[in-house]
Amino acid sequence: MLLLALDTATPAVTVALHDGTSVVASSSQVDARRHGELLLPAVDRVLAEAGTRLDAVTGIVVGVGPGPYTGLRVGLMTADTFGLALGVPVHGLCTLDGLAYASGLDEPFVVATDARRKEVYWARYDNARTRVTEPAVDRPGDLDLRGLPAVGAGALLYPDTFPDAREPEHLSAAALASLAAEKLAAGEELEAPRPLYLRRPDAQVPKNYKVVTPK
Repeated sequence: MLLLALDTATPAVTVALHDGTSVVASSSQVDARRHGELLLPAVDRVLAEAGTRLDAVTGIVVGVGPGPYTGLRVGLMTADTFGLALGVPVHGLCTLDGLAYASGLDEPFVVATDARRKEVYWARYDNARTRVTEPAVDRPGDLDLRGLPAVGAGALLYPDTFPDAREPEHLSAAALASLAAEKLAAGEELEAPRPLYLRRPDAQVPKNYKVVTPK
């Protein structure tokens, strides 16, 4: 097994390789505006660090969000392209699940990432491996989380709602790859690599837009 994991659902552009036993190489850069520019060089960097080639990869793992439309699409389209070119399966994993797994917490907690528009993407967990609610997007002030610990950049942005904010702030593909390898080894079926947007894109066609065509 050699899994190539990547995620662009948050400001972190993150890539990792997992050989079925451990992470052999990883790269993460935080830049919310340069996903498309940074992702492929990160893949090249990780492959070089591991001393291997892309055609040695046996599966792709990609974070499906939730996340902003543009950033999320970069990772998913890249994963699909690699899968088609290499003829290997492409597995999806919820980005929030990767953050939860990286936390290592063995108690109820929340994962919250920045959804912009003064909102967060969030979900509740019983422990680092077990999500108990579907991912959602809400204003922090509308949430009643009864003082649960929280991880993710969204938790750090809104301390009134998440007073017990903890690491990690951003997802590492190393955690995503490790979670996927664990699930696959246990015979669990992973998600389809389809985006989890939860809301419409920020970019909208202007109202009363008139199409002008030549006569």
